[in-house]
Amino acid sequence: MRKWYSKAVLLVAVMFMTAALLAGCGGGEEPSADNSDKIKVGFVYIGSPGDAGWTYAHDQARKALEEALPYVETEVVENVADADAERVLTQLAQNGNDVIFSTSFGFMDPTINVAKKFPDVVFLHCSGYKTADNVGTYFGRMYQARYLTGIIAGMATESDLIGYVAAFPIPEVIRGINAFTLGVRSVNPDAQVKVVWTNTWFDPAAEKEAANALLDAGADVIAQHQDTPGPQQAAQERGKLSIGYNSDMSKLAPKAVMTSAVWNWAPYYIETVKAVKEGTWESSSYWGSMAEGIVGLAPYGPMVTDEMKAAVEEAKEKIVSGEWDVFTGPIKDQNGELRVAEGETMSDKDMLSMDWFVEGVQGNIEQ
Repeated sequence: MRKWYSKAVLLVAVMFMTAALLAGCGGGEEPSADNSDKIKVGFVYIGSPGDAGWTYAHDQARKALEEALPYVETEVVENVADADAERVLTQLAQNGNDVIFSTSFGFMDPTINVAKKFPDVVFLHCSGYKTADNVGTYFGRMYQARYLTGIIAGMATESDLIGYVAAFPIPEVIRGINAFTLGVRSVNPDAQVKVVWTNTWFDPAAEKEAANALLDAGADVIAQHQDTPGPQQAAQERGKLSIGYNSDMSKLAPKAVMTSAVWNWAPYYIETVKAVKEGTWESSSYWGSMAEGIVGLAPYGPMVTDEMKAAVEEAKEKIVSGEWDVFTGPIKDQNGELRVAEGETMSDKDMLSMDWFVEGVQGNIEQ
């Protein structure tokens, strides 16, 4: 009796499942939303969103992603050291994340290694250059925003010496320094940009100390390429001006910050996750521009004049329209050698491997 009852229950279950499948195939109706419609997206951060810098900008975009696409569920791991990245990426993949964004250059090789083990997961690595069938890279043309902030700094300086607190002598940072300097000297050919390396991404004390050293040397405007507001605060404490980076740093040094070169990753995150969900994503190396809204400027401080704003808008219009870009010749290096001929524009490949300073930079690539 028990055996017959079990077979009957099984038969009814099979008939019910078959009917449901047939109904699903034939009616053309949209399936109801449930957990199967969700897509899980993981994020690996080198710092904390509280840094007011690099990680903060990525996390703001993550929140925008969740708001724009209700079917997205995100998982975040903060303060991940390069040496621990492979373990964290593996855990995120094992947790069922369909897409994983690794947001630091040092995560490049770990991302490639883990991607080989999880071919059905899409990995996106920020600022790197290695790709695979399920790995893409992404970055932004921050040099465009850097150039515009250089215009403001060049018009604001009275000493004609601008300090630049720099992280590491890698192409990304060198490119930013050069673009900034070109912007400075486009409006003030006598100005110099003095570089101090800290070999840090996030060390408020060291970065503030470097800014003070530059102020001691006579700089009256401070720019930076790190994740903390230390250099901005040093400028404010000394009654000088500054240019922020990553996010709007004016709240942390309102009397000093004229503007900041900022990231807006939200458009890229939203479009990428949509493409993965729709099955149209393909591996690529994305380098988003100011025209695409990936990079830009934070609101101006009250010390920025109408003349400065007009100069920035004129240059911005040429960049956004595609009429002109920052690394268009003639451009000379520190030694006076012509590196980019008049009318020529550097290729992306050459910009991405930049290892020399433009005329007007005080400092060395080799430390």
